[in-house]
Amino acid sequence: MADRHPLFKPLVFVGGLIFGFGLGFSHMARPEVVVNFLLFDDLGLPFVMFGAAIVSGIAFALLPRIRDAAPLTGSPYERRLKPFDRNVLVGGAVFGVGWGLSGICPGAAYASLGVGNVAILWALGGMFVGAYAQGYWRSRSRAPNAAPAGAD
Repeated sequence: MADRHPLFKPLVFVGGLIFGFGLGFSHMARPEVVVNFLLFDDLGLPFVMFGAAIVSGIAFALLPRIRDAAPLTGSPYERRLKPFDRNVLVGGAVFGVGWGLSGICPGAAYASLGVGNVAILWALGGMFVGAYAQGYWRSRSRAPNAAPAGAD
């Protein structure tokens, strides 16, 4: 988008680097940590997830009261509520099975590659194939004259 602040992309890039470094430093990008969490052997991952949820919750609660719009995009803060339907259940099930089989969350997969886990390329390939198949299935199932839905 042309109306975004010129620092938008560099800051997103730096934010991604910091996030990836944090995942690698905390060992959350290692599949064995995720598998140990799923087997209830290591409960460090829930502390990381709850910590992130608390920080995000505070930010989502406070930022709309401090500013009317996002500083880099100018977009107003708003909540986008989505229905809890079959797509959410199927997507959650596919995500959970993939998470359990690969031992890695999609968000941490790139960080895992960055810490030297070359075998994660199989999981990344599976994510790309799954995303492509989902997009193809969704475009085929949509009526030809239907307007596209908003951003998901």
